[in-house]
Amino acid sequence: MFSNAADAPSAAVPPADPFAEAAAVLHTPRDFVRFAVSRFHEAELFFGHGSDNAFDEAVYLILHTLNLPLDEWEPYCDARLLDSEKRALLDIIARRVKERIPAAYLTTRARQGEFEFYVDERVIVPRSFIAEVLGEPLRAWIEHDELVHHALDLCTGSAALAVQMAHHYPDASIDAVDISLDALEVAAVNVEHYGLQTRINLIHSDMFEGLEGGYDLIVSNPPYVDAESVAALPDEYLHEPEIALGSGEDGLDAVREILTRAPALLNPHGVLVVEIGHNRDVLEQAFPHLPFAWLETSGGDGFVFVLTKAQLDAVADA
Repeated sequence: MFSNAADAPSAAVPPADPFAEAAAVLHTPRDFVRFAVSRFHEAELFFGHGSDNAFDEAVYLILHTLNLPLDEWEPYCDARLLDSEKRALLDIIARRVKERIPAAYLTTRARQGEFEFYVDERVIVPRSFIAEVLGEPLRAWIEHDELVHHALDLCTGSAALAVQMAHHYPDASIDAVDISLDALEVAAVNVEHYGLQTRINLIHSDMFEGLEGGYDLIVSNPPYVDAESVAALPDEYLHEPEIALGSGEDGLDAVREILTRAPALLNPHGVLVVEIGHNRDVLEQAFPHLPFAWLETSGGDGFVFVLTKAQLDAVADA
């Protein structure tokens, strides 16, 4: 027998479910941001599909779900919420935590600079550094934007880069190519949204197959994740199409094909711009004779390279 209550074994107490308690005690967007940030940190979520921290992602999801302007937090942060609004917020926060779905897929929206795109799990979330180098940063290679008459966005996905190319190069017709018909369906939504159906030609093709060339500019954000890194990707990336991420053992399979075949499709003064992730050292070792020029981006100067048609031909002829 137990001499007192302290000696008696205690029954296992199930952990409290914060989501079950939340609706009764959370009343304002500020309350829900605090709640979401706590849950995001508790779940050790990965941020890399639009925001890089729990607070920014929480604010974004809450403003979007409440149909509020994404750049106006203060006027609304202490407003009282309807029960239906609370349920909607708890649902989207729970999905982010329990299913680890990237925020962009939960909202079907992704932003790059001043542009917003429709996205879903048929395409990777747009985040290419190439968006930062179009126009003025390429001035050393393309003196005037009006010189780009025909351009190619290879591995277009959502057509985010193709749309931004159309903005920077107003005289250009653009071929946007992808091997995935699913991705091209998403791309068509974005092309139509920006009214670019007459300037962006969506093409179903495996890399360069069937393309006629004559491009003044080729850009590509191809698959470039090496096999070891693919195996270690956070759960959030597993919602993205695998075909758009991995590219062989060293991550360079797609880039090798681009460097081999792009020269034949470039005009004499054509320019090639490619993103390669963290593969700069591996790429330079694999192609020691190519004079890669590395562009400065918000991530550093090792992610996007530029080569001209003349440079590519000179190495091929050597």
